[in-house]
Amino acid sequence: MDLQKIKTLLDFVGRSRVSELTVSDADTTVVIRNPAREAAAKVDIPTSDGRELSTVKPVSLDDQPPTQLVRASTSGIVHHSNSPGAAPIVVVGDQVEVGQALCIVEAMKVFTTVSAPFAGVVKRIFFDDGQEVAFGDPLVEIG
Repeated sequence: MDLQKIKTLLDFVGRSRVSELTVSDADTTVVIRNPAREAAAKVDIPTSDGRELSTVKPVSLDDQPPTQLVRASTSGIVHHSNSPGAAPIVVVGDQVEVGQALCIVEAMKVFTTVSAPFAGVVKRIFFDDGQEVAFGDPLVEIG
């Protein structure tokens, strides 16, 4: 299992309601636990004798709203707007269409517009203006 796949899985568990994820690939098994979600998933059940039993409520992937990540296609400096001081191209809550610009990545004085590969609402923006990003880093979450 390659490092990028593990990073993607870590990102998924970190932003979802999943408390534990086990993935096997060839001869490698990765178990990712989110302690904050494990605690939130516990449910106290009162018994007839006044004691409380703690159990874990299973969380289904079907409970998650469908979202997709737009990732950096190149390493460079990411920009929110078309020019310094201008309004951001998109902000959280914006409805975007396929092909709509999301941000700009600058690499060696070449500016590449990152466009939405699918339509939806901008749920998260993972970068600050002027931040350096690497190939494959998440930029925007669209749901």
